[in-house]
Amino acid sequence: MKTLKLFLSLLFVSALTTISAQNDVTIKTIPVSNNVYMLIGQGGNIGVSIGDDGVFVIDDQFAQLTPKILAAIKKLSDKSIQFVVNTHYHGDHTGGNANMEKAGAKIIAHDNVYKRLSEGKATEGLPVITFNDKLSVHMNGEQVLVFHVDNAHTDGDAMLYFTESNVLHTGDNYFHKRYPYIDVNSGGSIDGYIDAVKMALIVIDENTKIIPGHGNLSNKAEYAAFLEMLTKLRANVQAEIDKGKTEAEVVANTAITKQYDELNYSWNFINSEKIRRAIYKSLTED
Repeated sequence: MKTLKLFLSLLFVSALTTISAQNDVTIKTIPVSNNVYMLIGQGGNIGVSIGDDGVFVIDDQFAQLTPKILAAIKKLSDKSIQFVVNTHYHGDHTGGNANMEKAGAKIIAHDNVYKRLSEGKATEGLPVITFNDKLSVHMNGEQVLVFHVDNAHTDGDAMLYFTESNVLHTGDNYFHKRYPYIDVNSGGSIDGYIDAVKMALIVIDENTKIIPGHGNLSNKAEYAAFLEMLTKLRANVQAEIDKGKTEAEVVANTAITKQYDELNYSWNFINSEKIRRAIYKSLTED
């Protein structure tokens, strides 16, 4: 009984700490093109397109931040939010879905996002439009290509490319100058992640502005460097697997990630041990 009370107490304190941290968040708005913006708050970076057709949003962070996000969008346009596209199902990208739905937006996502959100007992903010492979949204004077990438960050990832603005939103298939989160338990894999980046690099050019899932506004050269990192880390881990090394030995081997550890690619959620473990699991689990 005492253990249960302690657990509940710690859970309550953690929840209060999270809410307090979110209350302190400021939503920063960064112009990307004439009508596309990036909003940085807490969680995945938000993309916003404004124009005569209304407001088009990519991801919506946490529910508690919705009032601040809506206020930031209101400064850009007085038109209503028509659509919100979820790049995947994680809560720091979909937590505001129900609030956005109440604000009049229709949620769009990959089929697997709908499946995972509904299996998680969500009853509000579920996607009303889903797709399997790709779709196009024609809005604010341009075609927005929405395309699925298989088993990369998760099993329901989408990237979006604004064809006239020349802007790519990668979702969590890009963590700018930091180790990525490969959610192996949700269908993610290192090979799928690498393939996703390769696909995106074919679509864009040297002038493309890239909104990553996390981190600063980026470009093709930096995204190519990110791909190089993924490829090197995969090769390093595979070499250890080929030598018969165990998961524990790979996780403990700092030489695998030394080059990028020295560039401070570890961050609060994914450190070098976690990326070594994720790649190992991805390469060894069926």
